[in-house]
Amino acid sequence: MSTAPPLIALRGVELSLGATPLFLGVDLALTRGERVALVGRNGAGKSTLMRILTGSLEPDKGDAFRQPGVRVATLAQEPDLSGHETLLSYASADEGVADWQAEAALMEQGLDPALDPMTLSGGQGRRAALARVLATDPDVLLLDEPTNHLDIPAIEALEATLKAFRGAVLVVSHDRRFLEAISTACLWLRQGKVRRFSGGYAGFDTWAEEIENREQADFDRLETHLKAEARWLARGVTARRKRNMGRMRKVADMRAERRERKTLLNDASARATLETSSAGSVSRLVFEAKGLTKSFDTPDGPKPIVKGLDLRVMHGDRLGLIGPNGSGKTTLLKLLLGDLAADSGSLRQGRTLEVTYLDQSRASLDPEATLWDTLCPLGGDQVIVDGHARHVAGYAQDFLFTPAQLRQPVRALSGGERNRLTLALAFARPASVLVLDEPTNDLDMDTLDLLEEAISDFDGTVILVSHDRAFLDALVTSTLAPMGDGRWVETPGGYADWERQTRPLMAPQHAPQAARPAAKAPPPAPAQPAKGGLTSKEQRRLAELEKLMARLGELITGLEADLADPGLYARDAALFTTRSTALTQARTALEAAEAEWLMLEERRG
Repeated sequence: MSTAPPLIALRGVELSLGATPLFLGVDLALTRGERVALVGRNGAGKSTLMRILTGSLEPDKGDAFRQPGVRVATLAQEPDLSGHETLLSYASADEGVADWQAEAALMEQGLDPALDPMTLSGGQGRRAALARVLATDPDVLLLDEPTNHLDIPAIEALEATLKAFRGAVLVVSHDRRFLEAISTACLWLRQGKVRRFSGGYAGFDTWAEEIENREQADFDRLETHLKAEARWLARGVTARRKRNMGRMRKVADMRAERRERKTLLNDASARATLETSSAGSVSRLVFEAKGLTKSFDTPDGPKPIVKGLDLRVMHGDRLGLIGPNGSGKTTLLKLLLGDLAADSGSLRQGRTLEVTYLDQSRASLDPEATLWDTLCPLGGDQVIVDGHARHVAGYAQDFLFTPAQLRQPVRALSGGERNRLTLALAFARPASVLVLDEPTNDLDMDTLDLLEEAISDFDGTVILVSHDRAFLDALVTSTLAPMGDGRWVETPGGYADWERQTRPLMAPQHAPQAARPAAKAPPPAPAQPAKGGLTSKEQRRLAELEKLMARLGELITGLEADLADPGLYARDAALFTTRSTALTQARTALEAAEAEWLMLEERRG
């Protein structure tokens, strides 16, 4: 832990919501240079803790300390962009932010300052909120689910921004790869208290498991002691005998401690198993696309979304769809599901498909219905799961809902809880194909683990759209990604495998710049040509091209070695086709890079 004085701190903070205690003496401190992950289940109070840190909520007891002059900026889980005509007006709304600072922050996020905030997509809105936060030049950043709705290039750019940030960062996120990349310490909010782990998130699970193992051992010892005390009581000890009153009180205290420890262990482990339901009779073939093509008309002419796609998905496959926001993932899903007609090409579907589609809008939930009515829309108290009846309360507990929550309306749920309810509905339906569009948004780590287990146990086919890299690596058997101009390439394995094999082929997208400079003065004047006739931007491009050509050369060598295997086509014709397509694209990309490099070299003289 850093020995520097804290920029912001909490000491002995207690808070109750009605009769329910939320915090039971929270202590934490953030110092300059720290990037701290705040970990805890949905409902543990992470967002409430951030409100106390900002001063927008007063605790019942304890102190919130902030160094004089320290600037704290907060990114809310659901930013409000209303009331502003342009993004520039929104991003410069905070006190002390000049228009040029807001404009620079927006452009670094790849956004036009003149845009109407109410027309933005979810990812654009999140980047606009990040721009507003960064434009204030804060000392402390409090970020609540900053990667929600961001695509992978934008997430990686945010990682670089936070690593370059010189102040303190406290972040709540379900994105494990993001937390592993940026965190230097972890705070575990659990049962109303905060424990600190002085290491990055990569080591958090091992540390937390050690704590839970110690608590389990303490609980087991207490159980043994309690059984011995119960036998002693059975031999005739009564409360009327004064000399035994002290021992009776001790037994009562032990029983209370046992209840608390059991609650603690159950809350920590969340060992409930999500049950998935699959249709009984399935086809081996799920989808087969040949030459599938779809374009949309734009003011600049037709924009190809899918062009000449050949894809075969078989029963049991786990296909991951990745790509920047706006690259056509949802359109491709609609084409495969038959909800959208292709311009050309053919699509064949299995004859006995039963598809469950979980969209990222969660629009299927009725906000006025209770959880009970949502899970049992036909009445009664039973949910049919995998052909078997389950009581609604027991099934809801699998998804970490308490019996008391069953009578609450859906509108009272948090974003993560609504997501869990939608998952409960999805996994209760008979299905041979699960289509999950951004299922990890707003989920806590416990629910993510349960979801991973449920998908792994599901014996049908899964099509997963996600920007969560760790989630993709854990689950998918192949990855489908856009390569530009409507071309899509499928690679075996998860996100890390796709990145290693084909990322050098990806055309630059709309991702924001990797890091935000520490802006203390107006933006510099446009770059002037450097020696040799090249601007500084062209010189940087020249260096980038040299690295790109080296990567493409290595990729081509590897693909050629794979295709040199005479038995590859016989073993896996689809893999042979994928490798051949990737090789053609790599050679084309290398030729283009070499031509651009040669042109710049000639200009440099």
